[in-house]
Amino acid sequence: MNYTDLSYEKLSDKLSVCVSSEHRFGIDAFLLAYFSKARRKDAVCDFCSGNGIVALLVEKFFEPKKLYAVEIQDKAYYQLKRSKEISCLNKLETFHGDIKSFKPDKELDLITCNPPYKISGTGILSEGNADRIARHETLCTIDDVCISAAKNLRFGGRLCVTNRPERLCDVLCAMRSSGIEPKRIRFVSKLKGGVPWLILVEGKKGARPFMTVEENLFVYNDNGEYSDEISGIYGINKEV
Repeated sequence: MNYTDLSYEKLSDKLSVCVSSEHRFGIDAFLLAYFSKARRKDAVCDFCSGNGIVALLVEKFFEPKKLYAVEIQDKAYYQLKRSKEISCLNKLETFHGDIKSFKPDKELDLITCNPPYKISGTGILSEGNADRIARHETLCTIDDVCISAAKNLRFGGRLCVTNRPERLCDVLCAMRSSGIEPKRIRFVSKLKGGVPWLILVEGKKGARPFMTVEENLFVYNDNGEYSDEISGIYGINKEV
């Protein structure tokens, strides 16, 4: 396995994430962390963590009390460990293995997950094994995510996931069947008024049925620049 292509991208003065050609990150990681609205008193775990980007962003945005991250792929887990080490993030505990086997030392307040979006056996398969695992449900399905989350969340604890709009029914059904009631959803479009390209969904363990649909989030303004909300998430000062 090639470990010579590693590099580091700064997220803040204190936090850096280890990236490679196989395990990178995109805007969906920022949106998921931002959407999660973690609290300072929370114990938070990131499932399917890859190089740790969502866990690091949750720390950057919200500084929760405790962080966990779970990753099954060897190289991604190595990058996750390097991200923790170079960021000196001692509150972050990492777990190398399947989310179905994960058991923290306490019940969790919040779980985030940026899962594989594509159903196994559908669409064009990615060439590399790492990309195939990250994008297709070969090792982890949305049902696995919800069932595993339900086992580890406290009553009233939250699960926040991102996915594609065409998987919305799968996400909502998987949450509800595992005892996590969908409570909040937000659609993300590239342009204002455009067709949604991403969904952000929050479910709460043991909650009663009632879901809030939030205002759509759009990535770009009509002039092609980042929208004010996205600029805020990225920490871009548009007046400079």
